[in-house]
Amino acid sequence: MNVDRLFSEPALAELYDAFCVGRQDFGYYLPLVMAADSVLDVGCGTGELLRLSRESGHKGRLCGLDPADAMLQQARRREDVEWVLGHLGTVSWRDEFDLIIMTGHAFQVLTDDVELCIALNSVRTSLTSQGRFIFETRNSAARGWEEWVPENAVTIEQARSEVRMEHQVDTPVEGELVSITATFSSPSWTHPIMSRSTLRFLGAEKLNTFLNDAGLTIVEQFGDWDRSPLTDMSPEIITVAKRS
Repeated sequence: MNVDRLFSEPALAELYDAFCVGRQDFGYYLPLVMAADSVLDVGCGTGELLRLSRESGHKGRLCGLDPADAMLQQARRREDVEWVLGHLGTVSWRDEFDLIIMTGHAFQVLTDDVELCIALNSVRTSLTSQGRFIFETRNSAARGWEEWVPENAVTIEQARSEVRMEHQVDTPVEGELVSITATFSSPSWTHPIMSRSTLRFLGAEKLNTFLNDAGLTIVEQFGDWDRSPLTDMSPEIITVAKRS
């Protein structure tokens, strides 16, 4: 699995949490993590959610899995969580986790059918018999990529300087794959840092077919973080699944 420069570049990994302050998804996921004895966070990044869980009093097993060493270097500052470098195709857990989560739209980096099937099969085997797999993907019908324009750039204060992050969709969108370039710039830097990413936007019907084919049954689906019903124009497809 290729790792985008956004996650593999140490300088950008250090900025990740600052750009993500106020994440809505944490308000949804944190109570679920706190209620589970053993949790696997796939694509855990800097480990912020698991850190919050431990600080909130979680006493069980917390494990973060990520393919980007630069992100895990940030996460490893917390030593009471298990951090694993890799992805779902490189691990062999069996019946170990009561809850497996993928936050931050990490599910969308699975752009290839084979890669996606391998990941979902790994999730199924890693779950306990009563375990749950909970993740979100942006709803393709809402066309969220249309908001990824330089005019919607975000700026943070970092080390007495500003860092600006802007996005640009690389080509006209056709099909399920959307390629974008994120550009990070600062007056204190000699040159900007650019990171190119490709994300997959699956519709609910096709997504559910992949889950069913992998032996996962959908328990619930929501359209936003307030647990509102999933509709054609919902911004998210938030899915709760279990082993069939």
